[in-house]
Amino acid sequence: MNRVISALLFSLPVAFAAFAHDEDAAAGKAPLKLGKVAFANTCSPAVQPQFERAVALLHSFWFNEAEKAFRDVLSHDPGCAITTWGIATVRIGNTFAGNATAADAKVAQEAIAQGRSIGAKSEREKGYIEAVSAYWDNFSQPHGARMEAISKSFETLAARLPQDDEAQIFSAIYLTAIQSPMDKTFGPTLKAAARLEPLLVKYPDHPGVAHYLIHSYDYPPIAEKGIPAAKLYSQIAPSAPHALHMPSHIFTRVGAWQESAETNRRSADTAIKERSSGDQLHALDYLVYANLQLARDNEARAGIEEARTIANLNPDARQIWYAVSAMPARYAVERGMWKEAAGLEPVPSRYAFATAMTLYAKALGAARSGNVASAEAATNELGEIAKNLRQMKDEYWATEVRVQYLGAQAWTAYAAGKRDEALALMQEAAKLEDTSEKNAVSPGRLIPARELLGDMLMESGRPAEALAEYEQSQVRDPNRLRGLFGAGLAAAQVGDKAKAQQYFRRVAGLAGTSDTRPELRKVREYLAVN
Repeated sequence: MNRVISALLFSLPVAFAAFAHDEDAAAGKAPLKLGKVAFANTCSPAVQPQFERAVALLHSFWFNEAEKAFRDVLSHDPGCAITTWGIATVRIGNTFAGNATAADAKVAQEAIAQGRSIGAKSEREKGYIEAVSAYWDNFSQPHGARMEAISKSFETLAARLPQDDEAQIFSAIYLTAIQSPMDKTFGPTLKAAARLEPLLVKYPDHPGVAHYLIHSYDYPPIAEKGIPAAKLYSQIAPSAPHALHMPSHIFTRVGAWQESAETNRRSADTAIKERSSGDQLHALDYLVYANLQLARDNEARAGIEEARTIANLNPDARQIWYAVSAMPARYAVERGMWKEAAGLEPVPSRYAFATAMTLYAKALGAARSGNVASAEAATNELGEIAKNLRQMKDEYWATEVRVQYLGAQAWTAYAAGKRDEALALMQEAAKLEDTSEKNAVSPGRLIPARELLGDMLMESGRPAEALAEYEQSQVRDPNRLRGLFGAGLAAAQVGDKAKAQQYFRRVAGLAGTSDTRPELRKVREYLAVN
């Protein structure tokens, strides 16, 4: 895999937009490098640089700065109606997160009303304003339904304006955002990718094209197609924290942990500088995950400690609360520190799936350290969360928590000596998890269900079956350290020396000189004599 990635590394001279210079110089900062956007409009020539800067910020999901820029344009040119489209779009936030609030809806609806009152000077600009209104017209509906509405409206706009590349680009991100994690045909997202690929050739320094291609390919079977965009995006807009983070969506999918760690560290550092706590936490979540796959446990712990210093967290940003819950859970589970996992307590938040992440780690930890009563209590809480999410018609997270519930039930049964029941439950969890993909807020599930099934089969003295499960898990979650170790150990136990060497060498390659985990010593001892 690393050879594939290395072959695609390239340097590209990026023509950064000159329009940012005056704005950033006035703020006493070096010019931001945001890429280049050309968005034709009927506004005053004097505001064109700032307007295009605002669109570039929007394409890199730098929402606060984008709104400031759009409002600055409107203050200098009160007749520039298209800026109200920008303000209303900014308030949607991350199209994959669903963080928009009633306050955002009020601001967006006021902006749209203002745009209609000003009066767009072209049918094209009127089309943009009306297209974004589709998201906000029925705010009582769930985020998914609103995304469907705006996707349809931009599909119509893009069809009506086939020469308008920005319409094609925005329609692509909305297509990608309606891709169901349970749809294994990847119809909407591949349609978006087909629209964006020729535009990447046409606009190699456009932040939105590279960004949205990464989202389009953020699924295991097609992730390698996203490597060129992933390598390009951080060069296009290195000043934007999200642009530095986004390549790791692809790096995580293909198991390129070193690349993921590097780009997320840059993203977190840039977010600190720009005082963007949400971007910092999201990058740290991916950074901790990558460092754990490299057996850099001290660095992973440092990332968690850094996250704990961040104050004033947005209560409505689900990716923040996912990260806050996921990082300590991963740190315990990936290292097999089961008593540590059993001692975790949920962080209060409005997101039940974040609470479930901690309870899952707690249940696994308690079960695997022999505390059946504690495991049962955490498992029962998971079951209630899954049931409540289903009643709320949150099918995706209901299914994800259902998988966790089944896995927790399985290991609790195993700890209680009910081996056949435990294996049946773990197999059910693995099959259910296979029906969908991980959410965009997450670098990956806490631990793949098939990997856990492999663990259980190994502990049951069935290494041949365990090896098959570890190998199947690697197809969807490649290059995971503990999965590779499990596969190597299973292969060694069935006498497949070649496979044991193959998997243990991959473990050794990932871990480098790290000696933080007992299994690394076993790997090196095996390779020394085989």
